[in-house]
Amino acid sequence: QVQVAESGGGLVQAGGSLRLSCTASGLTFDYYNMGWFRQAPGKEREGVSCIDWRGLTTYYADALKGRFTISRDNAKNTLYLQMNSLKPEDTAMYYCAASVPRSCVNRGVGYWGQGTQVTVSS
Repeated sequence: QVQVAESGGGLVQAGGSLRLSCTASGLTFDYYNMGWFRQAPGKEREGVSCIDWRGLTTYYADALKGRFTISRDNAKNTLYLQMNSLKPEDTAMYYCAASVPRSCVNRGVGYWGQGTQVTVSS
């Protein structure tokens, strides 16, 4: 049984930082492209950042380039998202996903986590 679990969300002031982590079990982690998605109230789930199985190719949503950094440690079956210079508009539920498209779109994703809430106060 595949399980994907996020951690690290919370409440932070604008300009602050958070680091999200995601562990995946029940699958061969280093076979899969991984990604982070987010969904704000009333909005569709969108791709934030994705990384290929080797950790060599990354994708970022245009609005997030330079502020967010995705990485993975295949030895620990763990995916990370370092989020800096956070803004109130970054407030959303953040989801980790395994087996994601290279385009990092919210379609055809294999496995989802339950999500971790990130709230950025102004």
